Amino acid sequence: MANRTHLVVMPGDGIGPEITAATLSVLQEVDRLMSLDLSFEEAPIGFEALKKHGTTLPDSSFEAGKRADGVILGPVSHNDYPPVAQGGLNPSGEMRKRLDLYANIRPAKSRPGLPSRCGKPVDLVVVRENTEGFYADRNMFVNTGEFMPTPDVALAVRKITRQGSMRIAESAFRLAMQRSRKKVTAVHKANVLRVSDGLFLECTRTVAKRYPQVEYEEQIMDAMAALLVRDATRFDVILATNMFGDILSDEASEISGSLGLAASVNAGDEHALAQAQHGSAPDIAGHDRANPTSLIGSTAMLLTWLGERRSDPRFTKAAILIEHALDRVIANPETRTADLGGPLGTRAFGACVAAALTA
Repeated sequence: MANRTHLVVMPGDGIGPEITAATLSVLQEVDRLMSLDLSFEEAPIGFEALKKHGTTLPDSSFEAGKRADGVILGPVSHNDYPPVAQGGLNPSGEMRKRLDLYANIRPAKSRPGLPSRCGKPVDLVVVRENTEGFYADRNMFVNTGEFMPTPDVALAVRKITRQGSMRIAESAFRLAMQRSRKKVTAVHKANVLRVSDGLFLECTRTVAKRYPQVEYEEQIMDAMAALLVRDATRFDVILATNMFGDILSDEASEISGSLGLAASVNAGDEHALAQAQHGSAPDIAGHDRANPTSLIGSTAMLLTWLGERRSDPRFTKAAILIEHALDRVIANPETRTADLGGPLGTRAFGACVAAALTA
């Protein structure tokens, strides 16, 4: 059917297949309730794809994701992959780069009944640039941004562009306009990285002038890390370059409750990809012990992106239903997973969230 919403699912490594299956059970139920007309296609990545296709990201899997209305990406064990020349591509980084998913949106929000580590409710979002910065696998057109001119010298290149800085700043300020506090904090290290972070701040200040309704402030990276620990509740939308945003989002998610609850979406102008913040946890893979909350919440963010892009309130409402269901299930100690002190496994938790959609 022409109006179907086609989602490509890439289960990944470690606990990826388990949390992906639990997530699909929730999506299928919300599809039934909201008549979203979703269709799903599985595309292999990671070690499974390496065995069958000689690469961790086959061209067929990438093309399936490119054609889809959205992608659900399970965690991958890319640190354990062979070299790129032997097929060991990082599917996460490659998808972000090839689909130009320049905005990594990572909320850190405490859940009812599960106190934050700072003792107060946290509700902030890290808006992280996703396609350049210090990330060596995506800041060069050919090869990587890390190289060794001699066996005893290792160099890394940081790339900051005007285009990249302007568009991620726009994303942050647009998001702030949708939130009640309307505040953006830009994080930098311009006292040391005067040229690259200087350009980032120049672009951010230019965008800030177009949003006089939004309160704007700047914080140096090391001070920002300390301020999050002191009182994360003072922040609303945190805007950062790639590596700084990666570090701060993990810190903020752990403060708000747990990295295992932390959702994220990678979005561009034409494509979006849902992805859990955490890794593949191979030590518990196959034991039905993983918490699928992060990936379930990430797919809710993907539905929100689809709803906004299409001006279709069904998708926005479906995302809200999933978030409320997660809140209800996590609030009850008897329906939590083991990492949160509960008795449930991955499959049972997914089933509880699916059932809670109709509560």
